[in-house]
Amino acid sequence: MAATVGRSTMLSSQAQIDENAPAELMQLDADHPGFHDAVYRRRRNEIARAALDYREGQPVPAIGYTEQEHDVWAEVWRHLDPLHDRYACRAYREAGDRIALSRERIPQLAAVNAIIQPLLGFRMTPVAGLVAAKSFLSQLGRDTFLSTQYMRHHSVPLYTPEPDVVHELIGHAATFADPTFVALNRAFGEAALRASDDPETIERIGRLYWYTLEFGVLREGGGLRVYGAGLLSSFGELGRFEREEELHAWNVDEIAETSYDPTQYQQKLFVAPSFETMADDVLRWLALTK
Repeated sequence: MAATVGRSTMLSSQAQIDENAPAELMQLDADHPGFHDAVYRRRRNEIARAALDYREGQPVPAIGYTEQEHDVWAEVWRHLDPLHDRYACRAYREAGDRIALSRERIPQLAAVNAIIQPLLGFRMTPVAGLVAAKSFLSQLGRDTFLSTQYMRHHSVPLYTPEPDVVHELIGHAATFADPTFVALNRAFGEAALRASDDPETIERIGRLYWYTLEFGVLREGGGLRVYGAGLLSSFGELGRFEREEELHAWNVDEIAETSYDPTQYQQKLFVAPSFETMADDVLRWLALTK
């Protein structure tokens, strides 16, 4: 494996949290790169425990990242930076300049929040692992993004079977410094809160989120550009999507009815004619969702 499979903290099945199993908070699948690494598993449990012990209103727990973890972070950036120069949309690049993530050291969530929260009100708070779509989306309506803090296994620095701190910070953090991205996140959350008792509507909202804020593609400057966090944090998929994935015409209603598989590269992507059109159409669709 040599590439990051794009994921979201919202959905997947590779790692499950079992709060009733104190010796092993994080249950890893047998094909996970860290499954046979006892040191890595202990590390994942330590970071999961810090998140589970966190309570709203408390300082976000700082993680004492190891030099090995910082090295993985730097390796990912060395591969992603050239792809961002080629594919990242203008809004993401400009927002990225505002938060100026280190390319060498993993930022703490508290440090990122100190930048983004005064700008537009959003904050990132820790979560131990994967959460249900309803919970993840609803928190966006409260200006809160649930973020993992653990790092992928060092043996395959360009691959992860579940969302990690690389995905959360490289893919999502910058978007909370852009007013349009923030408006979209809030609108997804508010729609999910209104539909909290309607699983089918939650599922449609989740599909739209997946194909836009996770795997969104648009046209800009005469070429294809990316605004989805899953693509922007995935070296493998960002480098192949233009030539190897089906690119479909933009249609919000169709997107909301299109299923997806979070365990592999996407089979299809939807290309918006512009960032502005994407935002207007998604905001309008979400506003009409009851």
